[in-house]
Amino acid sequence: MSWLNSEAFTLFGQRIIWSDMIGNILGLITLALGWRRSLWTWPVQFLSGLVLFAAFYGHLTGSAGKQAVVMAVALYGWWQWQRSRGRSADGHIAPRFATWRERAAMLGSAAAGTVAVALLFTAYPSLSWDPWPDAYIFVGTVVAMYAQAKGMVEFWIAWLLVDLVGVPLNFANGYAFSGFVYVIYGALVLWGMRDWWLRSRRGPQPVLEGAPA
Repeated sequence: MSWLNSEAFTLFGQRIIWSDMIGNILGLITLALGWRRSLWTWPVQFLSGLVLFAAFYGHLTGSAGKQAVVMAVALYGWWQWQRSRGRSADGHIAPRFATWRERAAMLGSAAAGTVAVALLFTAYPSLSWDPWPDAYIFVGTVVAMYAQAKGMVEFWIAWLLVDLVGVPLNFANGYAFSGFVYVIYGALVLWGMRDWWLRSRRGPQPVLEGAPA
């Protein structure tokens, strides 16, 4: 699998690495499938994680471990969407907004998780080349995937927040393809968020705890 870390081609003076290119292309497909609420979102996400795991294994142990977590969350997302199918008129999952309690839980988990993972990366420098941004991206990705698995519209916002840090960091560390596809990522996220937002307004809304039925 060493070819995954070799140069595919050069674009605008930047070396494009095979694993970076394949991972980002699969990421674009995952976003597009997520927009369509297709169950295939999760197998493609799993495949993307598998490609990056193979690229990092034996070379960047920490990065390989992070991809293993991403693959595990992808399996959880597939399970969640599989059991939630048919709850909307078109046979797919029904998007919804998170409750305030869910939002607070995700924000708290993201903050605490980022600190904990960053301290771990700091204690073991071989796990990450830039502990705090790397921890933010990793934890933010897991939180976004969890929200997506639950069908929450907020997962699109979480992806935007992750990309705002992740893309410049990847560019700075030689993963230029991430920067080149950012405009496409941004467009897909915005269109996908709009679509889920409108669908959530047409579907049944979750009842807040303690509120009258």
